[in-house]
Amino acid sequence: MITPSDLQFLQDQQRSWSRRTFLGKSAQAIGTLALGSLMNPRLLAGPDPAQRWRGILPSPHFYPRAKRVVHLCMAGGPSHVDLFDPKPELNRLDGQPFPESFTAGQQLAQLQGTELLARGSPVGFRRCGLSGQWISDLLPHIQTIADDICIVRSMHTEQINHDPAHAFMNAGSIIKGRPSMGSWLMYGLGSEAENLPGYVVLVSKESTSAQPISARQWSAGFLPSRFQGIQFQSKGDPVHYVGNPDGVCQSTQRQVIDEVARLNGLHADDSLDPEIATRVSQYELAFKMQTSVPELADISEETPETLDLYGIKEAGEGTFASNCLLARRLLERGSRFVQLYHRGWDHHNAIDSRIAAASQSADQASAALVKDLKQRGLLEDTLVIWGGEFGRTPMGQGTGRDHHINAFSIWMAGGGIRPGVSWGSTDELGYRYLEDGQQVHVHDLHATMLACFGIDHTKLTHRYQGRDFRLTDVHGHVVHGIMT
Repeated sequence: MITPSDLQFLQDQQRSWSRRTFLGKSAQAIGTLALGSLMNPRLLAGPDPAQRWRGILPSPHFYPRAKRVVHLCMAGGPSHVDLFDPKPELNRLDGQPFPESFTAGQQLAQLQGTELLARGSPVGFRRCGLSGQWISDLLPHIQTIADDICIVRSMHTEQINHDPAHAFMNAGSIIKGRPSMGSWLMYGLGSEAENLPGYVVLVSKESTSAQPISARQWSAGFLPSRFQGIQFQSKGDPVHYVGNPDGVCQSTQRQVIDEVARLNGLHADDSLDPEIATRVSQYELAFKMQTSVPELADISEETPETLDLYGIKEAGEGTFASNCLLARRLLERGSRFVQLYHRGWDHHNAIDSRIAAASQSADQASAALVKDLKQRGLLEDTLVIWGGEFGRTPMGQGTGRDHHINAFSIWMAGGGIRPGVSWGSTDELGYRYLEDGQQVHVHDLHATMLACFGIDHTKLTHRYQGRDFRLTDVHGHVVHGIMT
């Protein structure tokens, strides 16, 4: 028989056990939550008012090596036989008829139907670094990073004119309305940037001739427009009207944004239009950028040594060098894809002087970006891609070279790419890539880039008009030989 005192004892024990259990388990839970918040600061974050996109892929398909990419676009088509692919036999044939066996039935741009003469390169080459990679003397700074880069000499493409070739390099298609590779990455992975766009484009202002660049090159195509590239201005403020007008304070602006978001939310309840969510997120991002963009553009915290490394004379000068530094600052702040256009490589005439000028304005900053990323510990998971939309002919066009699609060179660094490696070859005159298993088509480049991010290029798709589309369409092979 249980006495009243026994019952009281049992009740006291139960209350005591419950308190101990609660405190013990709470301590463990709080400790776990604290550790988790240190590992992932977003764990304790509240609802995201901008509904920032986290990516359609819940997890990588395989181990990712890269987290971000900077694409240094040499618009106009750099000459591979003057920069990365020395051809002694071409030099020997300089001024002589180009062997017809190479060009018979081949597509040419402006040289079609003209007498084809071999044009050697007046530029010296040397083996650089411990890797011994051949690099032109036009690029003395890139020569110093030979052991950090992989030179791909067997690139080829399908488009022989600039705008469609840019479209093909960016989107894997010349059909308007296809998403660019930066938009595909944003769609798949989202962005780590809190207060800046995840996909940013910069077009430098150089003294050399400017190759026209269409905004469709960074279009989101049929993906929601939140994934398109945002062009920053190269000179002055990166974004126009980034500040509030006189008489409008930050709190007033915040109230306007919140009310617009509420009204858009009401509209979204009655509509399935995904652009409404884009509108809400872009208003919110624009509000945040009023603080983040001036801080981004303020390079007063950069050391004189860093500015000298890039060759920057003053902030916001609009040069490729200034954009390279801005790109590094964007990557540090979480932007996923940064694309820099350096125009002035369309050398149909006066190539000897013009390629020297273009090289001089791109060489130091390109090498500086790799060195800067490396010393900050960012190169390991930042993919750097340097190159144009096609190459230039080993035949002369007056004092220059014509467009060429059968062979051109690019280089890559960081983000899972093997350093100090030369990949692929061209024939003895630099006219065509060799089919030796190391040829690299633009679709292969896209597949390899996605693989560096842990993405199977056949599985990052978007259904549009009844079909599953992807960046590589129905093509593309990962070039495992250049990956770590």
